[in-house]
This record gives sequence, structure tokens and C-alpha cells, in this order.
Amino acid sequence: MRQVLLYPGEDGYWVAECPSLPGCISQGATREEAIKNIREAIDLYIEALVEDELPVPDEHFEALLVAV
Repeated sequence: MRQVLLYPGEDGYWVAECPSLPGCISQGATREEAIKNIREAIDLYIEALVEDELPVPDEHFEALLVAV
């Protein structure tokens, strides 16, 4: 399981990123498409790390909402 940040981008697309996997970012025209795409991106990211015999980072991200 990985935490994902999901937010509207400037171009009208939804952006999805996985903070525990640096650079693992995707997008989609809808929230649902962005979620589907980030799942695929996470799978491919981890697959590439395993193939290259590199460590897969643990999930350690903690989310906090702050009212300003």
C-alpha cells in the first residue's frame, strides 16, 4: 500500500504522486483516470527497482491537514 497525493493541476488534469517513491507522478483527465495511472506508475517504478536490484523504499509518508 502506498499513499498518493491527488490534486487538480493547472492544465485541468488531475495530478497524482506517490511521495514515498521520488519522481513517481502521473496524471489523468479525471480523478479516476489519475488514480488508475498512478497505480500503474507505482507498479512499474517498483518493478524497475527490483530489476535493477535496488532497494524499494518503505512507505513512510504521513499526511497532515493544517487549517490556515
